[in-house]
Amino acid sequence: MICHLVSRSEWAAGADGYRPASLGDEGFIHFSAPELVLETANLYYRGRTDLLLVVVDPQSLTAPLRWEPAAGPADRGGALFPHLYGPVDAAAVRAVVPLPCAPDGSFTAMPTF
Repeated sequence: MICHLVSRSEWAAGADGYRPASLGDEGFIHFSAPELVLETANLYYRGRTDLLLVVVDPQSLTAPLRWEPAAGPADRGGALFPHLYGPVDAAAVRAVVPLPCAPDGSFTAMPTF
């Protein structure tokens, strides 16, 4: 499985096919391996209380998926991240669950999915 972080409102707006701004701006959708979700959330979304964790089966995607170095200023220790070069197929989504933050704004626990 691969994971994507998104606000509730952005996910709801994509009911007819999820295409976040990054797909148009950067040409791909950012994903993380499950073991890197909390690190990603703490780097980019600290304090956000509206996050959802979208869990996707990569075998069910129709757009190209490539594992590439992190995009952006943090090299993330050389870790590779899944980048989807097309929209998320609804049939590939296995779970959509809230990702709550702690009172200090940090993300410390991965939800069950």
